[in-house]
Amino acid sequence: MNWIDLTSADQLEKIKADSKTKPQVIFKHSTRCSISSMAKSRLDRSPELKDADFYHLDLIAYRSISKKVAEDFNVYHESPQVLVIRDGVCVYDESHYGITVDQLTEQISAK
Repeated sequence: MNWIDLTSADQLEKIKADSKTKPQVIFKHSTRCSISSMAKSRLDRSPELKDADFYHLDLIAYRSISKKVAEDFNVYHESPQVLVIRDGVCVYDESHYGITVDQLTEQISAK
């Protein structure tokens, strides 16, 4: 997986803008959580999905950005959590054991 580190709140505006032409995925990861590490490992081992940009948010290091993601995309904060952004809004979010490569692939491919 080619992750783009999400380290600045300004990047959220780029994600919203870019989502008008290509789905954007945000993976909120807690480096202190074994479930989060397992979900990230599953994503890292998956075949590369080229139809979206993938952002990695270390929510321990960037807690304020994690809160802004929840506010901007109107989702309840969870960890681990994956969001699919299309046309500036979150069209899918899932957490914990619900994060699967198959489901994410389906959501990215949806129109």
